[in-house]
Amino acid sequence: MIPLKRMAATAATLTAVVWSVTACGTTSVDDAATGAAASPVSQSCAEDTTTTSTGPVSMTDGVGRQVELDKPAERIAVLEWQQIEDALTLCVAPVAVADAEGYSTYVSAETLPEGVTDVGQRGEPDLDTLYATNPDLIIVEAFSADDELIAQLEERGVPVLATVGADASGQIENMKNVFSMIAEATGRTERAEQVLQQFDDHLADAKAQVATVDLPTTDFLFFDGWIEGSNLVIRPYGKGALFTELGEELGLTSAWTDEIDAAYGSGGVDPAYGLAQTDIEGLTAVGNANLFYSDDATADSYVTELEKSSIWTSLPAVQEGRAHAFPAGVWGAGGPLSNEQAIDAYVDILTQG
Repeated sequence: MIPLKRMAATAATLTAVVWSVTACGTTSVDDAATGAAASPVSQSCAEDTTTTSTGPVSMTDGVGRQVELDKPAERIAVLEWQQIEDALTLCVAPVAVADAEGYSTYVSAETLPEGVTDVGQRGEPDLDTLYATNPDLIIVEAFSADDELIAQLEERGVPVLATVGADASGQIENMKNVFSMIAEATGRTERAEQVLQQFDDHLADAKAQVATVDLPTTDFLFFDGWIEGSNLVIRPYGKGALFTELGEELGLTSAWTDEIDAAYGSGGVDPAYGLAQTDIEGLTAVGNANLFYSDDATADSYVTELEKSSIWTSLPAVQEGRAHAFPAGVWGAGGPLSNEQAIDAYVDILTQG
């Protein structure tokens, strides 16, 4: 989950940045270069029986742009991780993605199949490599129709679908909107409705399980972090963060009280991702709250340094066994399946006693 720091920085800057799907829903892939067949996107897609629409598409994207397609897109290029996951859950595998290695490191909800072209960095893709895959739609993340990347992509004449990847005023709703938007563009609305109903049912079942548990406190904080020079940086998920909203849906109470700040950087939480920034001493501000944090499995894990700190070991939640790591690979800005993984992590932790 650590690369969310790049997302938060992007949001701060902005506020102060061939799979073919048949009608029966089965999937197959051709390697863009060799034509070699690969296996279905996922087991759920292998068993999928939802239909794919075939008519023209006319829609408004996340930043208010009109997108017109003669037919639903089949050869899509996707330049952000949440939207890659969404496409795979919809049983439409991209011909090209940005930062495939990073996606595979931090996102476990959906696995990239072989034969998908990596076009480089998410914010700065290699355009020649991208267009060599002959996409019929490029899906990006943006917070404004004036985004520089959209302008660069539109110069080549391939339709661009811009999605807003985060909105601290309602992350779950925004996650659903992004997923449904990609489904509309690819003719997979029936599949999207099925998946989102599954998500709602999953959340309702989780609420019922947590409601039976007598917790010492419902106060909680989710955080992650990173090493910057010799300093340990802590990133609390505050008001409006996706994992905060999921915890609140399960009956927990956010212990990080900083307000959303449109001028993120001077304090508060940013208005896109709901993220704050502090040092390890800042964790003392949440008092007796339950602590949840990302299990960073990378070589330079912040968790290793965190656990060496006397401040960390003196926190009530740590001393009382109420500080818990989420499994690695649960992406903090993902689609429906990543969110189900996060819900399961909360439930497993809260009900284990």
